[in-house]
Order: sequence, then structure tokens, then C-alpha cells
Amino acid sequence: MSKTNVFILSGEASGDLHAANLVHAWKKNSAKFDFQAWGGDRLSSEGVEIKKHIRELAFMGFVEVLQNLPTILKNFKLCKQHILDFKTDVLLLVDYPGFNLRMAKWAKSKGIKVIYYISPTVWAWKENRVHQIKRDVDRMYAILPFEPAFYQKFNMEVHYFGHPLLDEIERFRQTQKTELDLHSTRPILAVLPGSRKQELRKKLPLMLKAAEAFKNSHQVVIAGAPNLPVSFYEEFELGEHVTLVQNQTYQLLSQANLALVTSGTATLETALFRVPQVVCYKSSTLSYRIAKALVKIKFISLVNLIMDKEVVRELIQQECQSDLMIVELNKLLDGQQARSEMLSAYDQLINLLGQNGCSEKMALDLIEYLK
Repeated sequence: MSKTNVFILSGEASGDLHAANLVHAWKKNSAKFDFQAWGGDRLSSEGVEIKKHIRELAFMGFVEVLQNLPTILKNFKLCKQHILDFKTDVLLLVDYPGFNLRMAKWAKSKGIKVIYYISPTVWAWKENRVHQIKRDVDRMYAILPFEPAFYQKFNMEVHYFGHPLLDEIERFRQTQKTELDLHSTRPILAVLPGSRKQELRKKLPLMLKAAEAFKNSHQVVIAGAPNLPVSFYEEFELGEHVTLVQNQTYQLLSQANLALVTSGTATLETALFRVPQVVCYKSSTLSYRIAKALVKIKFISLVNLIMDKEVVRELIQQECQSDLMIVELNKLLDGQQARSEMLSAYDQLINLLGQNGCSEKMALDLIEYLK
């Protein structure tokens, strides 16, 4: 029986996670596919052969991308070679649009079927990319409830089966046996500073300074990124009141009382665990100015974007200061009205995202489509 070769391109930890859950469901429902990928440990754990690891791929911001342009151009060349060597039938692109949209155009020109999972944020900036997506992508799967209606304006059908994080969190709750091994029983202030070195160096010192104000009432726990070694965090001279945990973000969120979170997927994960949070974002001044000029959205956190209102406080760029973080965290302590209101809004958010089973439904849809 000849198999269909699927090459997966995921450039970041969140893409690796969602792609892995999809492959898990895909393999469970069909044995007719072989997989290779640019990905991470999660895809590898599903038996996918990793040709390049995501730890070598994460560049963020306009300036940072320009600084790393020679590496990125080499990556394009290498990636094309890997796809051709595998005799790829289907290219599954997961998020990571700066790289993946270029690969979509190339793959389409080679007669490879192109599937895109996790739509680029065309609704936020560079809306004209929709025309390129229509041309180069054979099937698009979105993970935000408002995205199909956006694409419909351009007469493009997009498939939405819910948000994959609901599945991941449900799976964690069903399999989780142990809690974090911490020295104290005080409530936890979780610090989720992101996974890229550039953003960590900008924001983690500020987040730690804010967290220090709570060291007598809370234990401060940092969620270490799986792609960074413990030695990297030692640069920040963590005080005795700070604990670092690696690869245990969901354990941390399942026990946390409060959180300081870098914008991105983590804001939604924190909300789905019903942890009141303050969102922090700071990039280089030039990157921020360029983004501000180009991006046309009211919010940067997924929670606020999906709800289309301010549910969580966002401290962006100039406002990303330790003293403001302290003010906002104080509003979210136990017994405060702002805490109750945020938790109530989280419940609405969870309802809006729909049912569990996104990966399973998408896998079945893909298997049927690829027949």
C-alpha cells in the first residue's frame, strides 16, 4: 500500500504542540500517511522524524528578523531540500506565517498540496495577504471563532473545529497526577515570560522586580521555556523567593493564584486555567513603532481579541513597567471585584471557544479531504 508523505512545518513551541496533537489523532484514524517535520520534542514524541528543531528557528520582531536574515535565507533553502528529498505529497504549515507563507507559494508551484493550520493574523495586519493565501493554500483550518467570517468576506472557505488548547488542557487534566514540588503552601504568583531570548531579556527583569513586591504573600514561580536551558535563567540572578520550573507550565497554571504573562498563546492558556492575569509586552523601540504603524487591532492578548473587549489588562511598551504591574496585580488579589469580573469573563470565553475535540475532528476532515 503506497503511503501519502506529509511534511510538517512548525516554527515555534505552540505550533509543535498543536501539530503533535493533530498527528496523534491522524495516526489513530489512518495508517496511510508518513510524516517528517521541522518541529520540536512534541512532534518527535509522536514518532515524527524531525529534520530541523524549532530551537534553531525562533526569531521575533522586524529588527531581529533583519539581524538574522542570512540564517533565515539558509533555512528556506534547506527546508525546500528536505521537502523535495521526502517526495512530499502534502505540506502541512502550522502558524509561523513569515516563513510558511513563502513556503506555501513555493510548494504550490511544485504541485504539492498545501494545508495551513492556524491562520496567519491577516485580520490584524497585511489584510491583502488573504489573496496570496487563496492562491497558494488548498485548505485552511482556523482556531479562532471569528476567523471563518473574516475569510468569508473574500469568498474563501475556512474550517473551524474549536481551539486545540481546549484538548491539550483537557488531556493534561485527565493525565495529571502530581503537583509541583514547592517549599511553601503560600498562593502562587506565576511568571510566564515567553520562550524567546530577546523577549526574556527585555521583560523578565521587570516582571521579577514586580513579583518581588509579593514575596511575603505569594511564592513566585517562573515557567521556564522548554527550548531554553536552566543556565540561561541564571543570568537573571533569581532571588531565594523565586522558583524556576521547566516543562511544567500547565502544572504551574493549575495551581496558580495570579499570573504575569507575556502576550501570546500563554494569555489564552492562563485564562483557560482560570488564573487572573496581567499581560506584559515590550519589544525594541523600532520594532514596536513599525508594528504600531502596520497592525490594526485594539488588543494584543488572545483573551481580549477573542472577547473583543478588555478582559485582561495589557501593559504594552512604555506601560510595561514594574510599578504598573504591581498596581494591576493588586487589583486581582483574592476578594477583589476585578478578580471576580475577570473570572466571570473567562467563563464566557470558554463557552465562546466551543467544544473539545478539535484535533480529532480536524484529523478526520483531513483524512477525508486527502482521499
